[in-house]
Amino acid sequence: MQSVRLLSGIGDKGPACMQLNLGDRRWLLDCGFGPEAHAHFDPAWLDGADAVFITHDHIDHIGGASHAVEAGLPIFATAQTARALPPAAEVHLLPEQGETVIDSVRLTTGRNGHALGGVWMHFALGEGVFYSGDWSEESDWFPFDPPPTAATAILDCSYHLDDVPQSERFAALDALLDGLEGQVLLPVPPSGRAGEMALHLIRRYGVESVMFDPECQATLRAALASAALGPAVQEIAPLLSRGPMDQARFLVCDTPNADGGAAWGYVRAWHESGRLGRDAHVVFTGHMTAHARAICRVPGGYFQRWNVHPPFRDQVRMLERLCAKRFAPAFCAQPEDYLIEDLGVEIFLHDPVRL
Repeated sequence: MQSVRLLSGIGDKGPACMQLNLGDRRWLLDCGFGPEAHAHFDPAWLDGADAVFITHDHIDHIGGASHAVEAGLPIFATAQTARALPPAAEVHLLPEQGETVIDSVRLTTGRNGHALGGVWMHFALGEGVFYSGDWSEESDWFPFDPPPTAATAILDCSYHLDDVPQSERFAALDALLDGLEGQVLLPVPPSGRAGEMALHLIRRYGVESVMFDPECQATLRAALASAALGPAVQEIAPLLSRGPMDQARFLVCDTPNADGGAAWGYVRAWHESGRLGRDAHVVFTGHMTAHARAICRVPGGYFQRWNVHPPFRDQVRMLERLCAKRFAPAFCAQPEDYLIEDLGVEIFLHDPVRL
């Protein structure tokens, strides 16, 4: 029997791991860790698995890959995503846009609008199985490719029923930044919103006001050569070789929750020197772990969302585009709320669904 089951990522913003059963084979879609520190990848999810498919390189989708490598499983991912895998990984490259036949199953991939090298996946099983991973259609930086139709869909619903569009997010962020005096740290995932956030800041405040940390610089140098990102990528080129960043107004740094990397270094130094909340501030724009939430409880810590996942209207539009008959609302804390929405599709949560 062919079926799909959500092992993790249903009922919380937890590690992404989906199970696709093909009868004689078992494939895992993503193998995440976190984003909370206690949200581990469970190696038992690999039991009986024959291969792993990874949508993008953010930790809650790729953080458990070392277990798959240790188990000797082949891993299917794009070239950009594969750079984040352990050296011993048995990698089979997927195109960012195109079709691949794997064990007689046609897999279609398309750019997901969320991360460098990030893709959604469509498996030609039953009447079609679509797994979005994380996705966004509002980015001025990352392209998004519309997928084929699919009767069964697992969709990124990280923002639950929130329907605020990116234009309103930008206006709120601009108002916050305009009211802060001194330096502002913006913690980001380098392969995620780092580039588009820098682009927004450059266009509003000027190129001299923005700096990347070395991790973001290294990641985005590769993007500079990518035709897939379009001409806007050239606007951030001056930031990729700039030296010490201490004097810039806006510091765009890894990690997204300031629990490591340059972001944590700045937070710690500013707190110890008494600058945090006086002439130095931290603005989080994505999902916040306990570490980030603790920083926001002291003066100088702020949260203002930057959409990197679909608002509710885009979730609904995706279901219509797919002509979906059933779907799982993934990565949100209360997926049961979708049961009361008049979406015209069957909702599935924890139980396996036959294709």
